[in-house]
Amino acid sequence: MNAKNFINYHVLISHSPSCLNRDDMNMQKTAVFGGMKRVRISSQSLKRAMRKSDYYADKLGEPSVRTRDLGKLKARCAALLEKRFDADLVGRAVEWMSGKEGIEGDAVAPWSTDEITYFCQLISESKTTDLDSEKLKKQIEKDARPFRKSMANAVDIALSGRMATSGLMTNLPVDGALAVAHAITTHAVEPQDVDWFTAVDDLTQDAGETGAGHLNTQEFSSGVFYRYASLNLKQLQVNLGLLEGMESKETPETRKRALDIAKHVFHMLTTVVPTAKRQPFAADNLADFAIVSFADVPLSLANAFEEPVSRSSNGGYLQPSIKAISGYWKTVIDFHSLQENAAVASARPFECPAGLNSLKSLTELESWIENDGKKKA
Repeated sequence: MNAKNFINYHVLISHSPSCLNRDDMNMQKTAVFGGMKRVRISSQSLKRAMRKSDYYADKLGEPSVRTRDLGKLKARCAALLEKRFDADLVGRAVEWMSGKEGIEGDAVAPWSTDEITYFCQLISESKTTDLDSEKLKKQIEKDARPFRKSMANAVDIALSGRMATSGLMTNLPVDGALAVAHAITTHAVEPQDVDWFTAVDDLTQDAGETGAGHLNTQEFSSGVFYRYASLNLKQLQVNLGLLEGMESKETPETRKRALDIAKHVFHMLTTVVPTAKRQPFAADNLADFAIVSFADVPLSLANAFEEPVSRSSNGGYLQPSIKAISGYWKTVIDFHSLQENAAVASARPFECPAGLNSLKSLTELESWIENDGKKKA
């Protein structure tokens, strides 16, 4: 069994003209890195796009519900659990979990139907109908592992974590197993383009009037984005209730479950695109290059682009970005004497550095992850 606890993902995606993530002023999100402006896609945007994707639902099940509206949450869960628990019981479970008796919580938080089911079961099985929250809290703290297992299907909570500031979950926070960086372009993007667009009113035009019915502008750009994420495999196993705690020794079976999820995380990092302004731009681009490593520590390769890459002689940023990141991987591994088990897949030809296992496709790289950093026989 592989002794490495972290999986580091490094992905390059070239997006055609688009506006994948906007701020409150309807402007593209940006960041300054290496003294130059880059276009940015926030980690929140990426994680939400992954969580809401059809692929997630198909491979990892129903995602959590994220809300601060406890009233709607109670109604939703009561409808889903009506064959097992009455609405009052479901409402009491939500209130005890959140620490709020009103209709609104302190902040948007992720909720798992399986977790609420578990709490309802605890309450319904109690010998007294007036079990107070302190007794229930002690019971949950004592049975922490069953509580973790109750959210085994809410993989997004196990990946992203959850902080609770009140209620019965306060002493049972979920430390996120997956760290996702804001994606940035490998090159400077300045100035950005502005689309001055109009909408023609067909009826006024038919009446002989001239001019548009609507005028507006939208900032957009294109670029090669670097996506980085790091997955703590043992933390994921703990969050899923497969292990008692971080001191516990993983088994081939518990690690296999974590690796299965790790494979799906990689697939989404290379294929899922935020849906902002999708209809007018349709930047449905997939990854062209990826490095994945089993490592002892999280390691970002963003500094490969601290000096923004320049266009190739024939134009384009993808090929220079591939050269920069693969070369930097070798440099930082040698400089810090790191022992990574790493593999790469590229849609473009490139000079693969020593120590980096070259695979033919992203599908083969997914299988390599699932097989704990080994090629399948």
